[in-house]
Amino acid sequence: MTGSSPPLNVLLASPRGFCAGVVRAIEIVERALELYGPPVYVRHEIVHNRHVVERLRGKGAIFVEELDEIPAGAPTIFSAHGVPRGVQEAAAARDLPVLDATCPLVAKVHVQGRRYARAGRTLVLIGHAGHAEVIGTMGQIDASVHLVSTAEDVAALPFADDTPIAYVTQTTLSVDDTRGVIVALNARFSDVTGPDIADICYATQNRQTAVRDLARNSDLVIVVGARNSSNSSRLREIGDEMGVPSHLVDDGGGVERAWLDGVETVGITAGASAPDELIESVIAAIAAIRPVSVRQLDGVAENVSFALPPQLRRPVRVAAE
Repeated sequence: MTGSSPPLNVLLASPRGFCAGVVRAIEIVERALELYGPPVYVRHEIVHNRHVVERLRGKGAIFVEELDEIPAGAPTIFSAHGVPRGVQEAAAARDLPVLDATCPLVAKVHVQGRRYARAGRTLVLIGHAGHAEVIGTMGQIDASVHLVSTAEDVAALPFADDTPIAYVTQTTLSVDDTRGVIVALNARFSDVTGPDIADICYATQNRQTAVRDLARNSDLVIVVGARNSSNSSRLREIGDEMGVPSHLVDDGGGVERAWLDGVETVGITAGASAPDELIESVIAAIAAIRPVSVRQLDGVAENVSFALPPQLRRPVRVAAE
């Protein structure tokens, strides 16, 4: 019951939710199911969102941890986070028909890293240990890759200060996230190079900029996304850092009535792998507690799209009636 509680202002961040890399990865699975029929096999979660995974599973996708779980000849999809070369080689050795859903921006990091390594530079990857993208990137470069996530990690690198250094970054980290580490690299080493600021993931930066704007205008921030989504967790952290109570929820079922006590304006955003219907479920959950007035903030318009793999671009045959 909404009772006589005053209306709650709901502000929606812009942009929020799906990015082009996630849209492409999901479309690859859906298109493969249309072309080849179920099942198709996906190594690891296609993106870090259980709702997306469960929906695709319901259509006939089978998610596996390793390639040896995939039958011979079965269509095989690599997740948006990318995979080490060893996985690609193992799939080729088994003649598995592979569709690579690696985000093109992640693949660009792989290319940059290999180029720096060929130039003879010691390569540093700024990222989080254990993240699927980091594992994939480290396995895509035929050289030692040194993982750092803090300025303290930079201080501990076992190299002379005149060592030629190059760095690349995990795409789910923004310019703001990596700034301190990059400053530390430049302060310690005399010869440091890295990608141009224009090469960072547009979606990560845009969503972090948007959540800052959202927090400035809200009494409470709710981020829709999975616990294992690096970019979603970071959005919640930014809200907290700005002094606004912030919570990460999978969907509307995670909203707690007590969060809304004394709140006039709640801001809602979503990580890059969260679909619109989950955002709508959060709004509905809030509206079940108090009447709401919903408004979207102004923000950066995203018009980015990525092409599907060539083998998925042919028309889908429609069965005759």
